Amino acid sequence: MKLDDALATFDEEARELLEDMELQLLAMETGDAGSEAIHAVFRAAHTIKGSGGLFGFDALVGFTHHVESLIDLMRDGGCAASPALIGLLLRCGDHMGFLLAEALGKRGREATDSAREADLVHSLEQAMGKSPAVAPTPSVSSPPEAPAHAPARSSQGVWQVEVQFGADVFRNGLDPLGFLRYLGTLGTVCSVHTRLLAVPPLATFNAETCHLSCTIAMTGELSAERIASAFEFVRDDCTLQITAPRAEAPDYPTGANDATRAGQARHASANLAEAAEHAAGDPAGQVEHAAVAPADGEHGAEGVPEARAGREARTGESRFLRVEADKLDLLINLIGELVIAGASCSLVAQRVRSAEMVEATSTISTLVESIRDTALNLRMVQIGATFSRFQRVVRDLSQELGKEIELRISGAETELDKSVVEKIGDPLMHLVRNALDHGIESPEKRLAAGKPVTGVLQLHAYHESGSIVIEVGDDGGGLNTERIQAKAVERGLISEGANLSEREIHKLIFEPGFSTAEAVTNVSGRGVGMDVVRRNIEGLRGSIEVESLRGVGSTMRIRLPLTLAIIDGFLVGVAGDSYVVPLSMVVECLELRPENIEGNGERNYVNLRGEVLPFVRLRSLFEKGGEAGRRENIVVVRYAGRSAGLVVDELLGDFQTVIKPLGRLFGAVRGISGSTILGSGDVALILDVPSLIQLAADRETAATHAALAAPGRS
Repeated sequence: MKLDDALATFDEEARELLEDMELQLLAMETGDAGSEAIHAVFRAAHTIKGSGGLFGFDALVGFTHHVESLIDLMRDGGCAASPALIGLLLRCGDHMGFLLAEALGKRGREATDSAREADLVHSLEQAMGKSPAVAPTPSVSSPPEAPAHAPARSSQGVWQVEVQFGADVFRNGLDPLGFLRYLGTLGTVCSVHTRLLAVPPLATFNAETCHLSCTIAMTGELSAERIASAFEFVRDDCTLQITAPRAEAPDYPTGANDATRAGQARHASANLAEAAEHAAGDPAGQVEHAAVAPADGEHGAEGVPEARAGREARTGESRFLRVEADKLDLLINLIGELVIAGASCSLVAQRVRSAEMVEATSTISTLVESIRDTALNLRMVQIGATFSRFQRVVRDLSQELGKEIELRISGAETELDKSVVEKIGDPLMHLVRNALDHGIESPEKRLAAGKPVTGVLQLHAYHESGSIVIEVGDDGGGLNTERIQAKAVERGLISEGANLSEREIHKLIFEPGFSTAEAVTNVSGRGVGMDVVRRNIEGLRGSIEVESLRGVGSTMRIRLPLTLAIIDGFLVGVAGDSYVVPLSMVVECLELRPENIEGNGERNYVNLRGEVLPFVRLRSLFEKGGEAGRRENIVVVRYAGRSAGLVVDELLGDFQTVIKPLGRLFGAVRGISGSTILGSGDVALILDVPSLIQLAADRETAATHAALAAPGRS
């Protein structure tokens, strides 16, 4: 692993550990955590400190050492996990995130960072009730502890550790000395034997190639898993064997006292460098150097399995594999091109009228579809991780606003495309903050209204008709439609006396700069946020709607496609051009007979088994010339509980659709969400069904209002 790759892995894992640490602390604060929570917090901090030490991130290691000391005291029962203490640890976690970003060059050192760190360290020392803790020597690497589920077979005898580092250890930016130094923090190092193996002649010697092999004897409260954890970051570049002790105590030479043993351990690692001096003059290429005389050979008979074999066994049982997102994106793009090429082959097979070729291409198409579905599933992630991040937001904002708010999460197991998850975070943040500030009332107002003092914020996700629905709901006071309408008239968004439905009034809150707040606060009131929410959601080919009841609460409902890459589509033809309708939204297809059409040129609808179905003629909408064919067809589509019809000339069947963006120039075209390439090489536009349904509904509403306002109508 190269250094850049190792840093990227460390960054991702450290962020995950900080998130887990935050969630565990929040669970402890609410009383929902078990006894294991504090140990999980300690392991997270310890792992970040140890991994940071491997890369020489001294500032991160030094500060995290203070945090780790307090958590260790809490583990031992030295201090209780009070809300104030948990709040302190949460702020420390935030600062660890700042230090991590600073170490990786993602942010610069700000003027307030030093003052904040000094204040946090002072608070940590006060909480521990002792003098400032001494941070560990930055050069001492502290890899993570063994996993919580690993067996803890500890022993007080002499352990023997044999490690042969790989040839590329130096090239990968790793320092063997750092791993050996860390062993001294796990127990007492009795002796270190170093050997330089297979050293070539000086003329061909490469200083970047590692030839180091070591045998270490050590004592303490140790286990094979704990010792192996010291070599966590070099496990793929070394051969490791750990032998359990037979004796209950180390057999030191006569006259050795504690001071002597401490001195031996302190100088053992320093003597490693001396071995290199003998390498050049050793014609055999085999140099052995004993830093300290070994204890009597009472090792070996009762050993544990070789660590590498144990790792391979554990790897075989692992259910997860970490893959870079860029590689998955490349795979999806290649599969998209494969889908297009397969469609082209199918057309050629049909054109030459070869039954064998048609059958072969049909089999290939089936396999490609299976590969497509499998690849898309690789990018599907649960939305629960995104929801969990808002626990901290709700906690901090409720304290800032002086409100008592409970966050309830449901549907956390709902899956959607990773790219959608990454882009939905900011819109959800705006909606959550808006619900906390504007939606849920103060405790005094809730009591006066007969409500519980504690308000409820609900995050809910579920699948519906090939889309994912995310709801952000609260049990607050609901939207004040009169106030929204008055504010819209004041800003010139609508005319005074305009006859708008409640749904249309609610949509006004998404206008740029719109706000009904009486005062600007740290949370909201500047009129930015909700328009960004709508713009970002529409950029994901989604939609947002508002459901509110005065005095009961509000729900913001977001509908998003499951994926932004490949979908099943239904191909239709209009005036010689091809269009794609997402197959998940197609209900049925019918022949449109003239006698079934009701209304006039402005109000077009059909009676579909007793229900009114408004429809849109795509030929008229896209201003296509010419007359319609002898037979027109209506494609019934459904989205968000509403149905509409799309009148087309031809029904061309289902079609695997690789979504291609239109680009910024055509991004604002209403009714079109993207494009795709057909097997013939022609471009087909993908219809934006939600927009078309809304267009049909708006036309029907406008025609109804016009009819009611016509002369002679009362």
